[in-house]
Amino acid sequence: MVLNSQDKEEKVIGKKLYDYQHGAIDKIFDRINEYPTSYNLLYQLPTGGGKTVIFSEIARKYIQQTNQKVLILTHRIELCKQTSNMLTEFEVDNKIIDSSVKQVHNDADITCYVAMVETLNNRIKEEKADINDIGLVIVDEAHYNSFRKLFKYFDNCFILGVTATPLSSNINLPMREIYDDLIVGEKISSLIEKGFLAEATMYSYNVNLSTLKIGANGDYTVKSSEELYAKNTMQAKLVNAYETTSKGKKTLIFNNGIHTSRHVYEVFKMAGYKIMYIDNTNTKDERKHILDWFKNTPDAILTSVGILTTGFDEPTIETIIINRATKSMALYFQMIGRGSRVFVNKNEFSVLDLGNNVSRFGLWTSDVDWHLIFKNPNFYLENLISDDEIERNFRYVMPDNIKEMFANTTEFNFDIKEEYAIATKAFLKSKVVLERSIAQHATMCTENSEDVFDAHILSRELNDDIEFRIKQYSYCILKSSKNYIKWLEEDYKRQLRVKISQVFN
Repeated sequence: MVLNSQDKEEKVIGKKLYDYQHGAIDKIFDRINEYPTSYNLLYQLPTGGGKTVIFSEIARKYIQQTNQKVLILTHRIELCKQTSNMLTEFEVDNKIIDSSVKQVHNDADITCYVAMVETLNNRIKEEKADINDIGLVIVDEAHYNSFRKLFKYFDNCFILGVTATPLSSNINLPMREIYDDLIVGEKISSLIEKGFLAEATMYSYNVNLSTLKIGANGDYTVKSSEELYAKNTMQAKLVNAYETTSKGKKTLIFNNGIHTSRHVYEVFKMAGYKIMYIDNTNTKDERKHILDWFKNTPDAILTSVGILTTGFDEPTIETIIINRATKSMALYFQMIGRGSRVFVNKNEFSVLDLGNNVSRFGLWTSDVDWHLIFKNPNFYLENLISDDEIERNFRYVMPDNIKEMFANTTEFNFDIKEEYAIATKAFLKSKVVLERSIAQHATMCTENSEDVFDAHILSRELNDDIEFRIKQYSYCILKSSKNYIKWLEEDYKRQLRVKISQVFN
């Protein structure tokens, strides 16, 4: 039987499908018609584009037109429930297979199973799963590798994987090894233009990531992230970023460790903000209470670790703060995607990046060659910009709230590299560059202060600018050890204090 993506029935079932969703369904059914069995197809669509709606409609039509059953695999219980509810909207009789299900029976009334991957794998091993007539297997969040263990049980089926990022979560297990082809869906920029996704305003804050370590999974370790992001200087940078761009807006913060997240909670709490934290230590009831509070509190801040990157849909979010660095492109897109849902009076949101992630992966809206990444993931990963290169190319831009403290200053810029080149051509010692920089900073502080005490206090607001200038100077003189840079910063600040005092005296 040839499957048709369009039904002639007049009754409206499920949610309204948009043109790009109809187009995706057409392409997928064309492939099912061509390869009805033993074929693995991957479909990519950005977070917020309606992947669950699309594959729920595919499941409904497939069951209706073939009389075969559909199995949908997920890796989290929240996704299980969301998928089951969506299938019910599409009038697909379905059953969830989670840890509470000890025996999976072949129920004639059930045409679709929504299974937790580990639970189903265990029941099959225990010979307690009797599932027959499965013709189509749909894999949600297909870039995770836990699903592969089940594919051998369904090698005569058509397998459809869906994901926002067709790049495997394990660099050693590329997706092209298990999927025969990739269909790329609508672009993020196109979905924004058509009003299906909110537009993102990106703010990047340079962070020195030299202390971070890479783990076996190819991403930064939790331990090294905790050591960096739990520091008071990083917490202060986080609060300042929030207050400068998003104060009073509903905000979701992503961290790479429970200790960091709890520290974030304490810092914002002490500053008087409405904030709660959520991680895998919370009970089911606690999670429900926290998420209900977050949903119903307009200026709420929620600091989290891991669990809200998938299976979480709160369209009222106005700001996403990425308070971590990651090497995972999938995670980068997932975190930003949590804020991309359009809502009443909401067609834009903010993204605050405190992990150099925008420099590493590009803007969220940038075009990505998913076919190239799918076919040659190693080439993509090997050509990711390094942390050292990001650091060297970074350009410090003084935040507006700090510029306001220097209202009498007209020139804020000081190009260390250019000044170094000038000094070198004049056969001057390199330290002249720092002396000129210190003189400019001293002028900025004194021309905006009434006395020496105010000037010294104001100079503390220049710490980020000083740190940036010292790093640029270290690159120029080819001396960039951590101890030397630390000494340079301390000496710079000491000389700045002396210079300020001299000006007033």
